[in-house]
Amino acid sequence: MRRMSVMLSLVVLCATGIAGPQAAESPKPANQPYWKIAGHLEEACKCKPACPCWFNSKPTYMNCGGQLVHFITKGSYGDIPLDGLAYARMGQSPDGEAMVDAYGNWVFDYLYIDERANAEQRRALEDIAWTIQPKASSNVQVRYVPITRQIEGNEHRVAIGQHGSFAGHLMDSLLGGAPRIMHAPGADPMRAEFRQGQTTAFRYTDASQDWNSNQSNYMYTEFEVDSEQYAVFNAKVKQMMEAKQQAGGAEPDHQHH
Repeated sequence: MRRMSVMLSLVVLCATGIAGPQAAESPKPANQPYWKIAGHLEEACKCKPACPCWFNSKPTYMNCGGQLVHFITKGSYGDIPLDGLAYARMGQSPDGEAMVDAYGNWVFDYLYIDERANAEQRRALEDIAWTIQPKASSNVQVRYVPITRQIEGNEHRVAIGQHGSFAGHLMDSLLGGAPRIMHAPGADPMRAEFRQGQTTAFRYTDASQDWNSNQSNYMYTEFEVDSEQYAVFNAKVKQMMEAKQQAGGAEPDHQHH
């Protein structure tokens, strides 16, 4: 099995088309306005906590399906304001494969955009979503739905239209506060650090799915990222892949599965 960092690198390489080591000197992608978003990421999946995907492990069960919801408190895409809007991603790995190992071959990869967004904002959110996490399946849909969140004490409740919902809370650490995971092997700039929790409910009924569980993985983080961070991140990934190829080429096939 490939290491997660290598798989993530291939995904970014294929999706961005960054063309050489000098790309890091020009962090702003061509034909894309500068964008910046800050807010809260609510994330949950079928697996038992903590999420195995970030550490190159297979799902807890036969496959893994996840819901990632981004609540933007302040943001802009060029001159287009994004304050107060949200978007969500849902996807599932094939049976027996980790999400990142199967990237590009997921069962589905659906994007849900806040129905309150106007046409320009919808296009902006879609571009940002595919930049932060490139399309991972040939089965892609984009839907416009209400996306809401309620916080009652330690419990966070998220709803994505009639299609998905989950509730979760952060775990307690014997050292005090919630467990924090920093610089996980598969982390991107948005997930450089996240806090670990557990769900009390987890439902999804779109894409021919019927998920219904609890006590699964829940993650929460506050983020502030922009297009330049992701351009630099993608360029570094490209350079790493080129260095690996020059140092010895691809790994043997028996290590990829």
